[in-house]
Amino acid sequence: MKKILKFLMAFVLTFVFTMEISHADEDTFKVGMEVNYAPFNFSQVNDANGAVEIKNSKGEFANGYDVQIAKKIADELGKKLEIYKIEWDGLPPALTSGKIDAIIAGMSPTAERRKEIDFTNSYYISDLVIVLKKDSSFAKAKSIADFKDAKITGQLNTFHYTVLDQIDGVNKQAAMESFPSMISATKAGNIDGYVSEKPGAMSAVSANEDLTYVEFEKGKGFKTETDDTSIAVGLRKNSPMKDQINDILSQMNVKDQDKIMNEMVKLSEDDGEQLSFFGQMKAIWSEYSSLFINGIFSTLFISIISTLIGFVIGLIVAVIRKIKVDKNKNIFAYILQKIVNFILVCYIEIFRGTPMMVQAILIFYGAKQFLSIDMSTMLAAFIIVSINTGAYLAEVVRGGINSVDEGQFEACKALGMTHSQTMFNVVIPQTIKSILPAIANEFVVNIKDTSVLNVISVTELFFVSKSIAGSTYQIFQTYLITAIIYFILTFITTRIILLIEKKFTNKEFVLGSVTGGIHA
Repeated sequence: MKKILKFLMAFVLTFVFTMEISHADEDTFKVGMEVNYAPFNFSQVNDANGAVEIKNSKGEFANGYDVQIAKKIADELGKKLEIYKIEWDGLPPALTSGKIDAIIAGMSPTAERRKEIDFTNSYYISDLVIVLKKDSSFAKAKSIADFKDAKITGQLNTFHYTVLDQIDGVNKQAAMESFPSMISATKAGNIDGYVSEKPGAMSAVSANEDLTYVEFEKGKGFKTETDDTSIAVGLRKNSPMKDQINDILSQMNVKDQDKIMNEMVKLSEDDGEQLSFFGQMKAIWSEYSSLFINGIFSTLFISIISTLIGFVIGLIVAVIRKIKVDKNKNIFAYILQKIVNFILVCYIEIFRGTPMMVQAILIFYGAKQFLSIDMSTMLAAFIIVSINTGAYLAEVVRGGINSVDEGQFEACKALGMTHSQTMFNVVIPQTIKSILPAIANEFVVNIKDTSVLNVISVTELFFVSKSIAGSTYQIFQTYLITAIIYFILTFITTRIILLIEKKFTNKEFVLGSVTGGIHA
């Protein structure tokens, strides 16, 4: 019990020292972007060509048109630029909660977005095109009318998806989360193509020789408003920086913008060397291995610590729920116990009954927006996974305790042992022995489930992989590397757990006996 209390105290102290109380930092300009949408923003492993290190992903650097614009704005404002890598859907809540000062991520100032945030004047205007395979029957299209019956899509929560309604007879597909996802679907033949801005299409085609894009002459393409095809800086409502940034952007003309964009397109283009599929995988690993390794360490670190903390939480919850109070002896203690049990049951049901991804958004952004608690993404990851794991393991531990013969409880009571002495000296050791496989499976599941933390920009393995895929546009190759890494991690972990279980239970070691998961 003392060891458990010391462990919890250490965690609480870690939380206190890692937590930051929200405050305005007038010396920095915090900018959010995806860092996986070349040439607007993409990832690289050094600061070459004016790249900026990503604040929430050490060792990773952001470059692209958006980054260069952000640098210019920060310089003119006299502030230090900080780039934060954030998922597309996480950008607005990150801005409104105060975690970032601005969104510079190729975002169009649509009427729907203006209801939530403010926008500056545009800093780039681009035409819309449709990306498709070179051998597609629609590759020679001249007008959007030629895409009748074509399976076309656009990125989720963007105007690219809404303009599809202008194509008469189009087979409109479900919106997809990212451009790498749409590229993969196009190459696989699941869709015929997707809507993109021209610079993004140029980078995608450069990295995938089997793709092309269709441009439309004036009057034959999509009918759009200026706000739809332009991109602007997103700011919080009534931000005092709006007029300042507009003054800075007014100093740039279309020629300056095109020059920067052409430079970024060239940087994100393939070098022209034709490689085999596995040669491309090798090249990706050679260039981005440091990012993959950082992602691996983050994934393992979060999984190990959170599983341990989750087990402690589950253990404490199960022990408390096992306490029995005689209402005839102490009515106040009886009522208190019922209230505590109700709260604990609610905790278990809520965290087992809702997706971890939703929990992550509510805890991470909610703590900042409503409690002014600005925690780091890594600390948020520990809290989210630990609490979620604790809810599952609470029931596992409770089942293990219930499996202990009731006669042992009576024997301990006859010997004059307290409830805590009975639990931690007699019952818990037997419980741990019986539930060890379930705890081990929870750890393996957590290795994979950390991938949902990309929604709050935790730089674990999957989030790093998305950046690499969006920067190289070699999607299948990147995710195959990621899948291999996950398999190796879970395979080795499972075998280590089997050895521990064999030693702990003193039973014959059987390869592959640990399978499945609690809530995979």
